[in-house]
Amino acid sequence: MTEPDEQPATRWDDQWADQPAAGADEPVSITAYPNGPLLVRGTFEIRTPSGEVIPPRRKTVALCRCGVSTLKPFCDGSHKAIGFKTEQEPPAPQPPLSA
Repeated sequence: MTEPDEQPATRWDDQWADQPAAGADEPVSITAYPNGPLLVRGTFEIRTPSGEVIPPRRKTVALCRCGVSTLKPFCDGSHKAIGFKTEQEPPAPQPPLSA
């Protein structure tokens, strides 16, 4: 039998259990999880409407899409409790933004 890990298990959407984000060479990717959050990976900044940086505290964060999270803009798993559902088909691709 294997010994249990000394650190307690954490959920993938637990925003505060990981190390601070570091490194500037990782590309950013955003994955929309069906019936769940947007998972953002890489080096990025999240800002408030007034321009303050919200520290992500890790390289991967889950952003709320259901609007019910008590940790906005981060996901707290509330989407499961309210039965949040996303569209079955992804939206049509949008034209690139012009500079």
